[in-house]
Amino acid sequence: MMSRILIEGGTPLAGAVDVHGAKNAVLPILAATVLSEGVHVIHNCPKLKDVSITVEMLRYLGAKVTREDDTLIVDTRGHLGNHIPEKLMRELRSSIVFMGAILARNKRAKISAPGGCELGPRPIDLHIKALRELGASIRESHGYIICNGSQMRGANIHLSFPSVGATENIMLAACLTEGRTVIENVAKEPEILDLQNFLNRMGAKISGAGSSQITIDGVKELYAAEYTVMPDRIVAATYLCGAAASGGRVEIRKVVPEHLSATLSVLRESGCEISSGEDWVSLCAPERLQAVREITTMPYPGFPTDAQSLFLAMLAVADGTSIIKETIFESRFKPAEELVRMGADITVDGRIAIVQGVKKLSGATVSAKDLRGGAALVIAGLCAEGVTEVENPCYIDRGYAHLVEAFEQLGAKIKRVEY
Repeated sequence: MMSRILIEGGTPLAGAVDVHGAKNAVLPILAATVLSEGVHVIHNCPKLKDVSITVEMLRYLGAKVTREDDTLIVDTRGHLGNHIPEKLMRELRSSIVFMGAILARNKRAKISAPGGCELGPRPIDLHIKALRELGASIRESHGYIICNGSQMRGANIHLSFPSVGATENIMLAACLTEGRTVIENVAKEPEILDLQNFLNRMGAKISGAGSSQITIDGVKELYAAEYTVMPDRIVAATYLCGAAASGGRVEIRKVVPEHLSATLSVLRESGCEISSGEDWVSLCAPERLQAVREITTMPYPGFPTDAQSLFLAMLAVADGTSIIKETIFESRFKPAEELVRMGADITVDGRIAIVQGVKKLSGATVSAKDLRGGAALVIAGLCAEGVTEVENPCYIDRGYAHLVEAFEQLGAKIKRVEY
């Protein structure tokens, strides 16, 4: 069964909407359940395609997983395997964090190279180099990465780039490894802190998440825990960009405003009025958005690469010329071609996009090619004249539990149809 999203543009968004749990926090936390024997209770787990694939991996390993609304109950008692097949690994980029978790529990792991959205080369050499520095023996054979962690010990590790995945993998591998591990130049993303908090709830001894250095003192055993996953900052940014592009006024609830600092700064520069409280952010869009001089994607706390496509769509209808520089992934400008079909004036040169704002976009049939690019096309449809059809919403399902319903709640004329 195929589906597409239909949007009749021109209605300013209005009202309030809640943000669900963070995809990029849920996945490593679910992988972390492998580290102990027991029954974990993980709240605020959205019903995403990527979460479903992660659950399949846990079940393949031998865990029992049940869902009650937005809570996942993960039973990791008994024997868990050390092998994840290529079919599952290729569906999900972040599945690589299972390598560290399985290695820590079983001292052996066999996985294939991961997949996910095609955003350009995303090598896992940082993961492998770091695990080798911990003392793991790693070799590649017939497309699989085969690891032996029987000789692992704490180590000092310096990452050449603050990779989120590599940081998480080291944390998972090191928390049950004898000795102290110190990781320098780590990723500072809030999802790293969420993983640290969950692991510490399990009995790990980890400190420093959110700074450039994380210290892990290995323990002999971890225990099952109950935990609530942090809200998704990119989902929040999606709702805010939709409101800004459509000229709306919205309140986004169940968020951590501090996590949105970089995106809120750009929204203010575009002319939006922003207010915030402990767990909410409100936005009131101007009559016409203003171009922003330059957006450069950077590791947190810089502007997130995951939000770049959303702002590409929003700035397509801003007055003036905006420049977006992508420093993280090579192929992040895929939505540009589809936005041009809707009347946008966007020129892409390598990792730079020049966005000359137009008065209006026109509805068209466009195709999602990756997760955030798909969400960007929905944002464009909200402010376009006429009807926009977004094909391949399966990409959007990877990171949004109910994007159509959320925008519908805010007054958008939007629906999903099967055919």
